[in-house]
Amino acid sequence: MVRNLDITALRSFVAVADTGGVTRAAAQLNLTQSAVSMQLKRLEESLGQSLLDRANRSVTPTAQGEVMLSYGRRLLALNDEVWNRMTDQKFEGEIVFGVPHDIVYPHIPKVLKRFSTAYPKVKVKMVSCYTSELKRQFEAGDCDVILTTETGGAEDSVRLTSLDLTWYGAQQGTTWRERPLRVAFETQCIFRPIALKALDEAQIPWEMAVESMSSMTVEASLSADLAVQARLKGTAPPYLEAIPQGALPDLPEFQINMMVTPASRNEMAPLLAEMVREEYCCSVEPSQRMRLAV
Repeated sequence: MVRNLDITALRSFVAVADTGGVTRAAAQLNLTQSAVSMQLKRLEESLGQSLLDRANRSVTPTAQGEVMLSYGRRLLALNDEVWNRMTDQKFEGEIVFGVPHDIVYPHIPKVLKRFSTAYPKVKVKMVSCYTSELKRQFEAGDCDVILTTETGGAEDSVRLTSLDLTWYGAQQGTTWRERPLRVAFETQCIFRPIALKALDEAQIPWEMAVESMSSMTVEASLSADLAVQARLKGTAPPYLEAIPQGALPDLPEFQINMMVTPASRNEMAPLLAEMVREEYCCSVEPSQRMRLAV
């Protein structure tokens, strides 16, 4: 007897496997947790296989689940491709998306992939520069959606998450022990004056190891263990690591905010913004998500 896979249940399974939990998957899919759990149960019962290991806090695929995950991703990709091709997508055009370079990873590539799959006829133009410049372009109408890193936020912005400003250096580096402390920041980096003020208040002598507008030049110095830098927690590339807490002065918390142009100016802006919001919502723990909603 021929049996058919439930694509809706399969999508829930892949979302749970990718996000590590039912709560985050439900937020991404805009479903209730009970609906996602029921779909998972239905899929496992139809296959007669346990697909997820629920023993730990983070839900992970079983051996059979890993096989199903590989098939599932390909089936969903093909399903979405067929749907978009056959339904003659309404949306076309271009959208300009501005993101500070230091928060592109880890979330923005996932957003771009989802958006491209959902709206293949829409061209996304990425702009990566400082928050101050992105806000200027947004106000001038040159950007449709922007993310910003700020200690506060404008009334017309949406707060996506809050992250601690954290000291980073090279993997297994020792430069952070030296005095004067060698630091490296882009000339217009918003974190630069805040980090230097914290060092002054802690009476830690410092010197600027790099004077450059280029983030690649600065990161080359950091990875070579020639300097340290302050950046948002969790946004550093893999060749950097956080400096031990307490070794350098504490730094303030920053918000990642989003500003969106009205749909009357670009009908795609709210759709992209919703995917960004979902990605950030899925990346935080439930307790933090509740705090951000206040």
